[in-house]
Amino acid sequence: MTEEDKDKAKAAAAAGVGAGVGGAGGASVGVLELAAQGSVTGLSAGLVIGLGAVAGALLGFAGYNLYRKVKDKKA
Repeated sequence: MTEEDKDKAKAAAAAGVGAGVGGAGGASVGVLELAAQGSVTGLSAGLVIGLGAVAGALLGFAGYNLYRKVKDKKA
């Protein structure tokens, strides 16, 4: 595995972790409670959870890239 492949794998892992955290944040008790009460539909609650996962993935990927740039400057 080349260094480029390793970097791609690390970036994918960071995005995956971010997506998990974002999905959990999107699935907050408040959104799920509103869906249970009928204030929002299951579809809109699913959209909120999905958007949280996408935002988390993007932040995780951006954070990893920032970390890599800072690390490279120190080396």
